Amino acid sequence: MADSSLRSRRRRTKNEINMVPFIDVMLVLLIIFMVSAPLMPTGVVDLPSIGKAKQAPDKVIEVVLGKDNALTVSIDKSTPVAIDLAGLAERVKDEQDRAAGGPDSAPVIISARKDVQYDSVVQVMDKLQRGGVKRVGLAVRTTGG
Repeated sequence: MADSSLRSRRRRTKNEINMVPFIDVMLVLLIIFMVSAPLMPTGVVDLPSIGKAKQAPDKVIEVVLGKDNALTVSIDKSTPVAIDLAGLAERVKDEQDRAAGGPDSAPVIISARKDVQYDSVVQVMDKLQRGGVKRVGLAVRTTGG
């Protein structure tokens, strides 16, 4: 009988976690973030713009990346000449040296079809830059006014 009265007097342990302190802490953190968020400075990003050149260059070298990664080079909208990736940088560098303004005066514009993989365009840019061509850009299509 002593055992049964001793057991009934003991407190039963709860197998639950009290969530109220956790909720209180989360609400305080939420209020802190809500108050401090409008005070944080926002970053300003300067996006590139197109079509604002003062004067078009005299000579433009265009590298066109077509179907199946076929490369062609066109100087001043002349007839495109097929070329491989290995000889591209050397050919472009020679054409830049012949330009009236001296070396690196003629910009190189890379044009590619929509369905060409981005990796192929990056490989062409990398080959030109490793070959010493400084002015390399990408052709864009302007839409709207």
